[in-house]
Amino acid sequence: MSRTAWRRVRLLAGVVLLAVIGWRLGTGPWIDGLADVTPASLLVAGLIALLTTLGCAVRWCLVARALGDLELGQNQGVWRASAEYYRSQFLNTALPGGVLGDVHRGVRRGQDVADVGLGLRVVVWERAIGQFVQIVLTILAVLFLPSPIHFLRAANGLWAMLFGSMVLISVPLVLRRYAPGLLEPRVGLTVLSASVIVVAGHVATFIVAARMAGSTASVTRLVPLALIVLLAMSLPINIGGWGPREGVAAWLFGLAGLGAELGLAAAVAYGVVVLVANLPGAGVVLLDWRRRAGVPEAAPDESRAAVAVGQAARAVRG
Repeated sequence: MSRTAWRRVRLLAGVVLLAVIGWRLGTGPWIDGLADVTPASLLVAGLIALLTTLGCAVRWCLVARALGDLELGQNQGVWRASAEYYRSQFLNTALPGGVLGDVHRGVRRGQDVADVGLGLRVVVWERAIGQFVQIVLTILAVLFLPSPIHFLRAANGLWAMLFGSMVLISVPLVLRRYAPGLLEPRVGLTVLSASVIVVAGHVATFIVAARMAGSTASVTRLVPLALIVLLAMSLPINIGGWGPREGVAAWLFGLAGLGAELGLAAAVAYGVVVLVANLPGAGVVLLDWRRRAGVPEAAPDESRAAVAVGQAARAVRG
């Protein structure tokens, strides 16, 4: 299957998934999720997003230095790196696939250091580390927190030992081979701490959305559900994050006895507040476009940037 055909299949799968959810649960939960959003919830989500974006920017800078981009964070500063991360998050939520903002961020950084491959490699590593930490926290939450997902907890001791052994053996070997700088205690601890803060912020935002939707379940019951729902957002059939998130949220909340409609409403509310919380990224896009539009001599570079973004996006989709 060609890359174009595969991209269309994934987009179609996302549309079909949303249509099935709407058919099974009706439009009520969608409307409720939108209606549940309040100015206070948007403010809370925006403050959390500021913290998580800063954590992501710190992680990006440290991973970049470990992989050879020694200037990132030193010359730009973490706050400027945060602005670029806001831009990538906004593009991720506004465009299909959920990764085009990261591709753009990697290409742009690669152009700054005259090595697009390095820029993309840093972004892939940075996002992979964050995803790995999220998976670890999800497994721990499912195994050891009160959860309705009993069939996943049946052999918690065995699974915990097997997974822990794999982590202890494989992760140091991989890092030693490809990113030895991350094995330095201070750097590794900072990257790990930033990743935990980022995941905690996303989980807190989802719990806020669940509360807005009317959930009265305890935080300890909601945390495992939130972590699994957030993992579902990384599936490649999402449309700006929409699709798998809503389907998994409805399924898990129904399994937990909280109601599939409530899970869908919570996911919808989460999607809305996250989109609004990432709107500073739209401001960064606009300011960057205006700045570059006012410098005619930068046009050739922008043409090359557009080509590079298109090539990288096609590679990621494929």
